[in-house]
Amino acid sequence: MSFFKPRLSFMQIINMNVGFFGIQYSFGLQQTAINPIYDFLGAKPDEIPFLNLAGPMTGLLIQPIIGAMSDKTWHSRWGRRKPYFFIGALFCSLCLFVYPFSSTLWMAAGLLWVLDAANNTAMEPYRAFIADKLPADQMATGFLTQSFFTGLGITLANVSLFIFQKVTYLKQMHGQIPYWVFASFFLGSLCSITSVLWSIKKTPEIPPTAEELAALKANKQSILDPFIEIPHAIRDMPKVMWQLALVYLFQWYALFCYWQNAAKSIAQSVWKTSPSKDPTLYQEAVGWAGLVNGWYNIVTFLSAFGLVFLAKKFSPKFVHISCLLLAGLGLIIFPQIENKYLLFAPMTGFGIAWASMMGIPYLMVVNKIPKERYGVYMGIINMMIVIPMILQTTTFGFILDRFLNNDPGRAITFAGVLLLIACAATMLIKADKPAAEVVLPVGGAH
Repeated sequence: MSFFKPRLSFMQIINMNVGFFGIQYSFGLQQTAINPIYDFLGAKPDEIPFLNLAGPMTGLLIQPIIGAMSDKTWHSRWGRRKPYFFIGALFCSLCLFVYPFSSTLWMAAGLLWVLDAANNTAMEPYRAFIADKLPADQMATGFLTQSFFTGLGITLANVSLFIFQKVTYLKQMHGQIPYWVFASFFLGSLCSITSVLWSIKKTPEIPPTAEELAALKANKQSILDPFIEIPHAIRDMPKVMWQLALVYLFQWYALFCYWQNAAKSIAQSVWKTSPSKDPTLYQEAVGWAGLVNGWYNIVTFLSAFGLVFLAKKFSPKFVHISCLLLAGLGLIIFPQIENKYLLFAPMTGFGIAWASMMGIPYLMVVNKIPKERYGVYMGIINMMIVIPMILQTTTFGFILDRFLNNDPGRAITFAGVLLLIACAATMLIKADKPAAEVVLPVGGAH
């Protein structure tokens, strides 16, 4: 990648990140709709964590490999990163269309593996795409624009669940799954592919220099290359990335606990019910969980650009510490609230924190990463996300059953405590403000 990068206008940064909207709509459905679908299909509470193993496992296996492959890819027409997030978005759209037709628990679990594999194929190159295109002083805007579209996509996914549930004829059932779930998944199928196509059309990639192109041609890709490159990159990983890994261990374990238990916690505290006690009333709680999660994602995209200012004025570390503190306290309060409208208060802090989680950690490490290895290191950062998720899906069922009495409210409180521990771990990171580099004006040579 050429050292000098032209500055992009704000609209160009928006256009290049529109595709993230569709990818995150799919993620929003996974946050709010997948686990209720498991409930509709008869899953037991302590089975839910293991049934979510697809996301972290596919992230662990696919993102670093796709990242390493995309680092060594260049096509004169299709580019370096675009082929990967187009293929991922295409399969994601197909899987979202089919998913609500799941007739058994294991069919739903199997389709989730395909959906997550597609999402991860698209996600990692998109992170590297930002690092490829933007000069250092615009990276905060680039990564937090992704936070904006993360919030927007997940908001639409969650709010669609609430709105479609209110449409009378969508309350009918197809097997064990109501038609309002189908409507949200069909909308997601459309959003996924169209938004990615928009970004592909609007944003050219920076071509490699003659020397870089010659090096790419001289080093033909082998299917084994990523398996060689990833261990070498981990061995050479800067200290700040190891420190970030500790933060992520607690942060992402906590988030999975929240997403798996939010609807059941709301059903318990507000509606005084559960999936097995009153399935019809539980649907009301699921719809409200969609609205609550939609709200925190509205806060995410409203606050994302404010965090850009704060990260530049103070430091990414200060911003992330503050945001994790808000989220941790919010989740501790959440299961104690019996008024459904008051649930939006703790979720406001959670939404600000979610904006930080989607962008700020990358600012802590991106200046320490060699430019020619952006793809593989963005994949390794995702490994730091998915390994805690794998731990959660394989251990939390036991913790929930043996220590938390299968109580979703206690699960949310547990998640809040873990976020406070992540806040403390962030204090150990030694990270500077985002660095600047020499840049050219818009339209300059690549």
